[in-house]
Amino acid sequence: MTIDTLKAAKKAIGAKQTVKSVERGQVEVVFLASDAENRVVQPIRELCSKKDIAVQETLTMQELGQACGIAVGAAAVAVLK
Repeated sequence: MTIDTLKAAKKAIGAKQTVKSVERGQVEVVFLASDAENRVVQPIRELCSKKDIAVQETLTMQELGQACGIAVGAAAVAVLK
């Protein structure tokens, strides 16, 4: 999935919203910022592994924020089904 696809997709932005969406089974893929603090993204990474959800970690927090149309960085974004 590319940044352009992420911009157009329905998504949950932020670590807490991503976790909630994964737990509800609403997620296709999760993007984790490559420069986010490990204590923030590690629990999400583990949850996605348990739920068999793909995780991509190629974008920075700033790039994820821009792709989501927000003025701040985002540690995690979930693309919803």
